[in-house]
Amino acid sequence: MKKALITGITGQDGAYLADFLLKKGYRVFGTYRRLSTPNFWRLQYLNIFEQIELLPCDLIDSYSIIETLKTVRPDEIYNLAAQSFVGASFEQPLASGEVTGLGVTRMLEAIRLITPEARLYQASTSEMYGDNSFPFQDEQTVFCPSSPYAAAKLYAHHVVKIYRKGYGLFASNGILFNHESPLRGMEFVTRKITNAVAKIKHGLEPSLELGNIDSSRDWGYAPEYIEAMWLILQHEKPEDFVIATNTTHTVREFLDIAFRHAGLYWQTYVKTEERYQRPVDVSYLKGDFAKAREILGWEPKTEFKELVQIMVDKDLERWGDWLGGKHFPWDAWNYPNEKKILSRKLKYE
Repeated sequence: MKKALITGITGQDGAYLADFLLKKGYRVFGTYRRLSTPNFWRLQYLNIFEQIELLPCDLIDSYSIIETLKTVRPDEIYNLAAQSFVGASFEQPLASGEVTGLGVTRMLEAIRLITPEARLYQASTSEMYGDNSFPFQDEQTVFCPSSPYAAAKLYAHHVVKIYRKGYGLFASNGILFNHESPLRGMEFVTRKITNAVAKIKHGLEPSLELGNIDSSRDWGYAPEYIEAMWLILQHEKPEDFVIATNTTHTVREFLDIAFRHAGLYWQTYVKTEERYQRPVDVSYLKGDFAKAREILGWEPKTEFKELVQIMVDKDLERWGDWLGGKHFPWDAWNYPNEKKILSRKLKYE
């Protein structure tokens, strides 16, 4: 039985990947930060929490990484742990660099010393391309990061290539463009929108405030991107791959589909506020996954409109179930604004 180690298993991608690998017959280990509040709702939502072997590990602590590798001796390592919210990286640039950038160097050093035969997947990001002027971005496109998060990811991306070439490690980068799902965190604009649509529809909130709604992104469905991660490590040699949909849509388009799906018009409820603007923003991203299609046989299946509707339906269901008195794994309690709404309802029951 193959053993897989997933850092960042409590996130969207980590949870979907764990589910995917369990169904493939893997023994799955996941890391979490002991200092942080455990947040296992996604694993519980997918009904796999009991099947995961959880270990405390922190990417800023080399010793904990080494001990984790000694304990697990994994065949495959999926490094998904990061400070992954672009906006927060402007507020905490040093922390983003420590975890998202230097944390990968610590991981690579530990692999080199303890399990050099293990295969590593590193989660790179389309944000590394920055505010570029290219009609599409592929593996050969020049990087120009526009945030501390993207800069840290670019550092990690190149360190992976250095260790691959210098030490012969099987280490690959997956340059994933935006990928969304009902398990996305509410700090990300897609889930922020679908969650707001549900609250407005249920009469729990009057409006939604956003920043730049004209930014364009290449949005795919997260569960499909998980398969691409796995395929990258099954390839005969370590390489880097762009995973995308070859399409791009604006936040404005996302808003229109999401609100219309709930029978609403976004113009009635959405306000744009300068305080949500980033110091430097990326206006356009559109990936070209031709290499992944040719070599890995991978391609996306879920179209943009369907993706938006899937997310809206799930958030409508969650808030409806909560109002109906049901209890279920959910992330709303982790966010101050949501917690106020939930607490207000409990207060008057």
